[in-house]
Amino acid sequence: MASAGSPSVPSSEGAAPTRREQILAVSARLFARHGFHGVSISDLGAAVGVSGPALYRHFPGKEALLAELLIDISERLLAGGRARAGHADPRTALTELVDFHVGFATGEPELIVVQERDLANLPDEPRRTVRRLQRTYVELWVDTLRRVHPEIAPGEARTVAHGVFGLLNSTPYAPPAAPGSDPDADARTTVLRRMALAALNVGGPAGRGMERIADG
Repeated sequence: MASAGSPSVPSSEGAAPTRREQILAVSARLFARHGFHGVSISDLGAAVGVSGPALYRHFPGKEALLAELLIDISERLLAGGRARAGHADPRTALTELVDFHVGFATGEPELIVVQERDLANLPDEPRRTVRRLQRTYVELWVDTLRRVHPEIAPGEARTVAHGVFGLLNSTPYAPPAAPGSDPDADARTTVLRRMALAALNVGGPAGRGMERIADG
């Protein structure tokens, strides 16, 4: 799930990645590209420069690796969301939630693909954990949105939040940035942020856009 104002969602602050973190990062890329069932332990080992069996010193198997990958990002999103949703001014809180999620979606798009496609490959218990963390993250947005627009019902706010997630989580399916461009200055980041804030009606008079949504 980055300090306030940072667009990225790092797993470690200021330290070189551990072997375990390297395995997770490579796994996310390979699972996104080939699917969970299209990647073997040997493939993962070769990608990080170790033998396949050596990976078992870090993870008991592919399912455990996938579980840690998806639980970790769900926990990081929730922690980052809580840090931003706690702002005293609700409009600032909602804006910071958007900036935070834009940073995740543009910085780690492969995790979006893995979560959407391979969550069903998790055993029951870790899958329930991921779902619980995801629901809690959504409710942070719902509660913050209703602080800005108290006239809308929880269900309507939840629909809006999911719509914004659909917009922001579209990054894996967008055309790649031009070669040599600075990802932080990528125009799509600006566009996504502007569209999300417009959908949430953060910049306009409180409630006006939400009333149109609620009235259908």
